[in-house]
Amino acid sequence: MTERVNSDIRAGNSTFSKDRCALMLWMLMLVLTTHAPIKSTASEASSPVHLQKKSLVLAVRDEQAVARFQAKTDVVRRMFDDLLKAYALKEDVAEAWEMFVKPEDVVGIKVLSDPGSVSGTRPAVVEAVVRSLLGTGFPKDQIIIWDRRKGLLVATGYDQLAKKLGVGYEGSSDYGYDPSAYYEAALVGNLVYGDHEFGASGEGIGRKSYVSKLLTQKLTRIIQIHPMLNHYLAGVNGHVVGLATSGVDNHLRFTVDESRYHESMAEICSMPELYDKIAFNLVDALICQYQGEERGFLQYSVVLNELRISQDPVALDVLSLMEINRQRHKVGLDIHESAFRLYRNAGLMQLGESDPSKIAFQYIR
Repeated sequence: MTERVNSDIRAGNSTFSKDRCALMLWMLMLVLTTHAPIKSTASEASSPVHLQKKSLVLAVRDEQAVARFQAKTDVVRRMFDDLLKAYALKEDVAEAWEMFVKPEDVVGIKVLSDPGSVSGTRPAVVEAVVRSLLGTGFPKDQIIIWDRRKGLLVATGYDQLAKKLGVGYEGSSDYGYDPSAYYEAALVGNLVYGDHEFGASGEGIGRKSYVSKLLTQKLTRIIQIHPMLNHYLAGVNGHVVGLATSGVDNHLRFTVDESRYHESMAEICSMPELYDKIAFNLVDALICQYQGEERGFLQYSVVLNELRISQDPVALDVLSLMEINRQRHKVGLDIHESAFRLYRNAGLMQLGESDPSKIAFQYIR
């Protein structure tokens, strides 16, 4: 079965020409530039549980959300609550949360901490989500803010935020890796300290990427909150690559070859220990940084004042990539064309929708 899927992916890549990329870019640029915000109510949208032909992405915009590149927590909290209720088709926040989280769940709030608190996932957005969930009576000790490395969470101030909210914080690499859950590929990597097989020798060493015990033994549901930030291989430092690179070790080996990277990120993300635990994904689109990768560059940033939600990580990443490309085109930078292959691969693996014409994108008021 795996070989057949890989064959389909490689065949899809061979037909995914620049003309196709350009067409997709044009289609979504048209949507993003002409689709005025509309009021979305329970009677106007389809339930995320019953969507079949289209992946639903809802967005909310508030021009007061950001001031001098700093997010306003109270405004962001209101934006998120409204967005969650609209997406779940509920009038009450607690009822909306019940659509995605059960009382016994251990919820992991996945953030991107590498670029810092301005260009990475903004703490104000995380605080809004956590406070919203806590407001339903959900236990504090069943919420964990996490990323790949605990040290970066501390450097970004997430340790202090976790302390203020009374929740936990963890690094997936610091938690250790599960020897029974792994992704295997013939490509051998240079193992680094912290990888499960670091220091080992023998046949087959370095060909496996092991899943963190944080995902296999602790978390039962994952809420991803990633910024709209560019990535030199994936186009956007979004939900597909974020979950893949933070969920397993020994993933740097795939960065040496663009095509292999586009295949492996989709395949790793599809692992049940990762993908099956997604409750929903949230794009922190308060600010869009279209150049700089994992470093903060405000000179390459535009304020959008938006949040976007979907259970479809692929659709969200495609929309984010389109917006990043639009901003890059405006200032004369090359657009990310080849990155679309990653999301087409993810679409072939049924992780979400990669075709913009099949993504239902709406703003709510």
